[in-house]
Amino acid sequence: MNKGLEEKLDSVMSALASGHRRKIIYRLSLQPVTISMLAHELELSLPAIYKHIKVLKESGLVQQKKIGRCNFLALHRGSLEICHSWLTQFHSYWGSDDETLENYARTLQEKSS
Repeated sequence: MNKGLEEKLDSVMSALASGHRRKIIYRLSLQPVTISMLAHELELSLPAIYKHIKVLKESGLVQQKKIGRCNFLALHRGSLEICHSWLTQFHSYWGSDDETLENYARTLQEKSS
């Protein structure tokens, strides 16, 4: 992975490290919403929601657009693709017991016997 993609992944993963921000991402995955509606739904103060939104916007996960007098937020789904791509490299290990630590230890014991 090149340095630019690695930095982007770090930024996205860091943004997703907060439970509040993951809830925001989930909510925005359903449909765009105003900032005040999001704060109300998540029972967060406006200052708190703005701090989370700032982090999400800086990571590229969220986009904001003013429509009339309201600020709407929407999920930028393309930014989640970098996480998906990184996680899929481990796909071959999912659901397989062949590489578990217990099986690995057993294999080492058998080889040393």
